Amino acid sequence: MLKKTLFAAATAVFATLAAGVAHAEPAKPECIAPAKPGGGFDLTCKLAQSGLQDGGLLKAPMRVTYMPGGIGAVAYNTVIANRPAEAGTIVAFSGGSFLNLAIGKFGKYNENDVKWLAAVGADYGAIIVRADAPFQSLKDLIEATRANPGKVVYGAGGSVGSQDWMKSALIAREAGVNHKNMRYVAFEGGGEAMAALMGGHVQAYSGDASEVLGHLKGGRIKVLAILAPERLKGELADIPTAMEQGYNVNWTITRGFYVGPKVADADYQWWLQAFDTMMATPEFDKLREERGLFPYHLTGDALTAYVQKEVARYRELAAEFGLTAQ
Repeated sequence: MLKKTLFAAATAVFATLAAGVAHAEPAKPECIAPAKPGGGFDLTCKLAQSGLQDGGLLKAPMRVTYMPGGIGAVAYNTVIANRPAEAGTIVAFSGGSFLNLAIGKFGKYNENDVKWLAAVGADYGAIIVRADAPFQSLKDLIEATRANPGKVVYGAGGSVGSQDWMKSALIAREAGVNHKNMRYVAFEGGGEAMAALMGGHVQAYSGDASEVLGHLKGGRIKVLAILAPERLKGELADIPTAMEQGYNVNWTITRGFYVGPKVADADYQWWLQAFDTMMATPEFDKLREERGLFPYHLTGDALTAYVQKEVARYRELAAEFGLTAQ
């Protein structure tokens, strides 16, 4: 009898929760990609669009809109100042957003001015050299940089102060080399940087783990280190992290979403449950893998604490490397 009573009570609770969730579901869901079509923010929005719609978690189709400017600054400021309570609007972020917040590129707003919703995947920095390079380990590259900073040229798809530059600067720091004396060449994107590496114009490319699989299979490159807290699974499992090689370099590129600061709690909770449900499915695992991302699941309070910790870490790095908002 007691079991039947408990079961009936639990059923009633779940029914109430389900009713509340249905009530809070957005009628016109939208994902803002804070850049032009085709980049990482677009990829992030379309990952959520496919996952939520294919999983039957959204009845109405989610539209993706584009709001380029300031590598996320325009979208961040617009949502906070002009669209703070839009329950159906989520905005894509990346780990680069944390660096820009730390430097002050988002203007007067900081990491506490939005509601962080969900991290749905991650990429990680990678230190890449040509297959015929003399470096067999990250230590070899660091020792060569220490011995002759002008001879080892680093390249990546980002200007000085960007997250791609920061990966190279962190390696230089481990070599005891002032970042101002580091030889660094900025390219328009990862494709150009990889081509420069293949052509011998740079000796090391500070790229991303998601970029390397095709090149590794072709035998054209070596990955000296993955800049992750621990080894990745799957096809990159044999590549050591910088940290396990004794170098304190970790560059996790988180991808996810936030909502406006005045979004009602019921609506925010609906999104949380939807993302938690979506990310627990094997179908979403496949969607994420198809987009070159690695598993990374944080929502709600756990994500908020992570963001605050990361922005604080980037502020320390920005101060150390003399980075300021331009």
